[in-house]
Amino acid sequence: MRKDLRPYWVKKLHLKFRYWYAEHFLRPACDHLGEHHTIMSPWYVSISGPNIRIGDCVTLIGEPTKRVKIGVWGREIDTGRIEIGDNVLVSPGSRISASDEIIIGDNVMMANSVYITDSDWHGIYDRTERDERVTPIYIGDNVWLGDHSVILKGVTIGENSVVGANSVVSRNVPPNVVVVGNPAKIVKELDPQREMRTRADYFADPESLARYFDEIERGLLGKNSFFNWLRALFFPTTRD
Repeated sequence: MRKDLRPYWVKKLHLKFRYWYAEHFLRPACDHLGEHHTIMSPWYVSISGPNIRIGDCVTLIGEPTKRVKIGVWGREIDTGRIEIGDNVLVSPGSRISASDEIIIGDNVMMANSVYITDSDWHGIYDRTERDERVTPIYIGDNVWLGDHSVILKGVTIGENSVVGANSVVSRNVPPNVVVVGNPAKIVKELDPQREMRTRADYFADPESLARYFDEIERGLLGKNSFFNWLRALFFPTTRD
């Protein structure tokens, strides 16, 4: 990783603008967006549709070629919903698409390009209509969804379970297991008695956490020169 040459005040301006953008454009797109959110590159995060609720201390990470997309396309106006709990991590390229209902618990972690959908969106023989059956998705607390994993309609994933990279989950997953493959199958059982640290521990005191990182950035960036940073922007081959 290259050294960050930005002066501390430039970094602070960037963070304030990022927060303003999320509050101005993304909060109104939600029925509820919790406090202490961290939305990186919020201009690459799309939230659309009714009845979307997101908890406290959420982390959403958008990238230019890997937008985060959270959307409800209900069967009728103002129907369908997505609820995302507290302390949830949504990595670049992830998509959450609800026809009827997707409920995601607290402290869930989604790696790059996770896809969660509660509908096939078109029937096999009638490709102009959705299946009449309602097939909601429920993801329990502390679940970890691996890189490029896919969670299909009607699935419930129990708390603490892990879905391996590139796995396709088409059936219910019990709590405290690891599943991998297509279709995903149990390959390991976790010890429910063993202490587990989660994102709830990390965000137990979000104000103190924010101050801690601010002090680190002040120490790392405080001596950076504005003109040296400009030089690195326009002449990156000479960057220190």
